[in-house]
Amino acid sequence: MNAATALPCPRAAQSHLGARRRTQLETVLRDAAGETRFALYVLVGPRQDPAPRLAAAQALATRHGWTVADRTFDLTGPTHPATRPQLARLLGAARRREIHGILAASQIDISDDDREYAAMLAQIRDAGAALALAREENVL
Repeated sequence: MNAATALPCPRAAQSHLGARRRTQLETVLRDAAGETRFALYVLVGPRQDPAPRLAAAQALATRHGWTVADRTFDLTGPTHPATRPQLARLLGAARRREIHGILAASQIDISDDDREYAAMLAQIRDAGAALALAREENVL
């Protein structure tokens, strides 16, 4: 356990966070009635094209038969998740039950910092939604 973060060491933390995310996702999917709506979300830098990352997220939605209710991205680069307007908008949509979850290409679309990532998982859960990733936490 890393005392500074209250999470296990990096590799173990990713495993723990991945398990938490998957459990949350399974719960939301089990409780969803009818179509399952996800919003695609990716994070890119100011000069980066979001299309490849959105395509990775779309592929997962297609594989699972999930409805894509929205596609969006933030151009802020790796900033604190609370400062990203599109991510905040999607959290609002989750709280209003417009979507069942957020589907991102990888953990870095949310945060590469395990503490920030854990906090965002909690916010998404508290909104009644889940996070799905096209790539597992240890594949950035």
